[in-house]
Amino acid sequence: MLKGFADYIVFSLFGMVPGSRSGEALDFFIYDTLKIFLLLTTIIYVVAIIRTSFPPERTKQILSHKREYVGNVMAALLGIVTPFCSCSAVPLFIGFVESGVPLGVTFSFLISSPMVNEVALIMLWGLFGWKIALIYIGTGLLVAIVAGIVIGKLKMEKYVQDYVWEMQVGNSEIKVMSWREKFDYAKGYTIELLKKIWPYVVVGVGIGAFIHGYVPQDFLAKWAGRDNPFAVPVAVALGVPLYSNAAGVIPIVQALTAKGMAIGTVLAFMMAVTALSLPEAVILSNVLKKPLLATFFGIVATAIIIVGYLFNAIL
Repeated sequence: MLKGFADYIVFSLFGMVPGSRSGEALDFFIYDTLKIFLLLTTIIYVVAIIRTSFPPERTKQILSHKREYVGNVMAALLGIVTPFCSCSAVPLFIGFVESGVPLGVTFSFLISSPMVNEVALIMLWGLFGWKIALIYIGTGLLVAIVAGIVIGKLKMEKYVQDYVWEMQVGNSEIKVMSWREKFDYAKGYTIELLKKIWPYVVVGVGIGAFIHGYVPQDFLAKWAGRDNPFAVPVAVALGVPLYSNAAGVIPIVQALTAKGMAIGTVLAFMMAVTALSLPEAVILSNVLKKPLLATFFGIVATAIIIVGYLFNAIL
């Protein structure tokens, strides 16, 4: 419905030509802006209601496991059953931090949720077979777990924005609420958070729309082909500015594979698009300070590059 609405505005009301660069870029911008804000509003609201009924102490108890690294594994596995895009996972990430869940554990979830889920498993299985699908899911979980552990070991809690910790203190005061109070709280929380992040979302999607409309699909195949020893880092670098969920990027992955791109390079590109998007970065910049944001992107990008080279070596 949103896609049809965006198409109507761009190609009927504005009279732009379907398939033109400007038309496709504007269509992408309108559609993705509407989609992201709809997802964000819905998920923030639902998460806020859940938080009023699910004590933060219990969330912390589940994911803050006494045994080292168990929390990272559980958070990464939780990402499989919560198939959010990278932007939509951010509100739940904030909720985990506010609940006192260790920072490294929350990052394991933030990486796993958009990159590793049943949508990716089913579509990859159908297009490339069960071996590729399971290898992708397994390595995606490994990236989420290892990256979360490394970030946790770095002890970078001081680089989370102060307002997040202030909201954490307020959460401990929430007791038993009526449904009316829960709805009012969720509404207020949603509006407040959207006020903080909406400019970043619009800018991020705008840049993604420009890339979508003006960077040809064969550009990646040209600069990240089999003959280029730096194909994997090039694919990751080109994938990060883009934004899509697993369902949206897998058809592109199939097209790139058909053009002869190595499977490891293609899957590294897919991981970069789903786990490290530009809109996610601009949203997280309002939650994380620059050193932590740069560390997160650097660690995950490095892990994805290693996985890409590994895939190319064994497949």
